[in-house]
Amino acid sequence: MAALKYAGLDDTDSEDELPPGWEERTTKDGWVYYANHEEMKTQWEHPKTGKKRRCAGALPYGWEQETDEKGQSFYVDHINKRSTYFDPRQAFTVEDVQVKPKRYDGNTAALEILQGRDLSDKVVVVTGANSGIGFETAKSFALHGARVILACRNKTRAGEAVRLILEEWHNAQVEAITLDLASLRSVKEFAQAFKAKNLPLHILVCNAGVCTQPWKMTEDGLESTFQICHLGHFYLVQCLQDVLRRSVPARVVVVSSESHRFTDLVDSCGKVDLPLLSPPKKEYWSMLAYNRAKLCNILFSNELHRRLSPHGVTCNAVHPGNMMYTSIHQSWWLMTLLFNLARPFTKSMVRPESPAPFCSLLASWSFL
Repeated sequence: MAALKYAGLDDTDSEDELPPGWEERTTKDGWVYYANHEEMKTQWEHPKTGKKRRCAGALPYGWEQETDEKGQSFYVDHINKRSTYFDPRQAFTVEDVQVKPKRYDGNTAALEILQGRDLSDKVVVVTGANSGIGFETAKSFALHGARVILACRNKTRAGEAVRLILEEWHNAQVEAITLDLASLRSVKEFAQAFKAKNLPLHILVCNAGVCTQPWKMTEDGLESTFQICHLGHFYLVQCLQDVLRRSVPARVVVVSSESHRFTDLVDSCGKVDLPLLSPPKKEYWSMLAYNRAKLCNILFSNELHRRLSPHGVTCNAVHPGNMMYTSIHQSWWLMTLLFNLARPFTKSMVRPESPAPFCSLLASWSFL
């Protein structure tokens, strides 16, 4: 206070009241700055408190912002037929508080990441949402108010997942629609069923996948790991692309894997070798097929973002982590053994006993 008195800034009753010779103004985008008429200078910080402030909300009804010949903003009240250089929003300024973003780590759970977010105006589709990462993703969105659609192959297990979410919160908006990514016909039918609801689509999480399963052909004549992990999702996004573009800002999240680094899709001439994507049985190795499908996820995500981000639809690929215990490995006894050995050191994806992890990229988005 002695310093304020020496500077002549203590002759006002309120801490926020400006000292003589100062005026509060606002920029066109609502930031408050302060003009000193005696020293002919301006600054962003309040001359007494040192705080920065900004105007909250839009202009009141009937007001319009204009600019005079000197480039200074003034405000026109069309209802009362008057104008002023005082921003009417300044009665509702708020302090510009710099909050350091929370750091997420291996101990972070999904509900922590979404804490404080209101998703009641969002519609979310999560594939493979009846178990594992997909279930935890869908549950976390639903518990924060989003309308969530579980896109699952097994209708019975999907219904059980819906029941478990409703047990936690009976007002959750959650439902299941059948989707079998091993059938392009089923993908198309799912898209038609979703569109029939006349809903927007703000978040599409392409999560479903299989790993280390025996060679098998789908009804479309393609190797199943490739179709389930990549091609089915590719077709799903194409079928729902028009809905995503009408729902901007919207986002597609593709759950990929670090294993995409351990393969390639080009031949000796450097060209894409398409037969590698759907190999015959004699050339099939389950882990390599999974790696290739996950590499396709990455390439697809990058290209989709390039094409749709100018229209307000962004896309990200995410690696969910190496230390999560899920059931994706159940088709291969060796992988099951390795996961069981590592289980004491992993997060559990078993529901509903423990809150499972959730990669921060799936939730901490600026538009949510």
